Amino acid sequence: MSSDHASTPEPTGPTPEAAPAHAEPAAAKSPKSSKAPKTPESAVKFTRTAALWSALVLGFLILILLLVFVIQNDTPVDIVLLGWKLHQVQLGVTILLAAIAGGLLTFAVATTRILQLRLAAKKNLKAGL
Repeated sequence: MSSDHASTPEPTGPTPEAAPAHAEPAAAKSPKSSKAPKTPESAVKFTRTAALWSALVLGFLILILLLVFVIQNDTPVDIVLLGWKLHQVQLGVTILLAAIAGGLLTFAVATTRILQLRLAAKKNLKAGL
């Protein structure tokens, strides 16, 4: 192993790692020396309006997909739920109504939890915590 180390020539010039180390302190001392104009990160910030617009576009895409789903699943089915009987309802409409009911249930649970958290925050604020 020592013979391999002796046979390899040593670099005589400056190594590539050493050059940036010397250039960085010089740039740090005089930041005005670089005359390249700085471009802003973004001219327009992400706003609530942009978020709303994105949500509307996504919502319309989901509605289009749901419409295609309902049109393709037009097989009539009979539904019996807690004594209610619905005859000859399209399968796609049935699944869509079940998804809407699940979303409303989720919304109700989330609203209840948010109200609980708000009441706890108001109580803590009044108590001075």
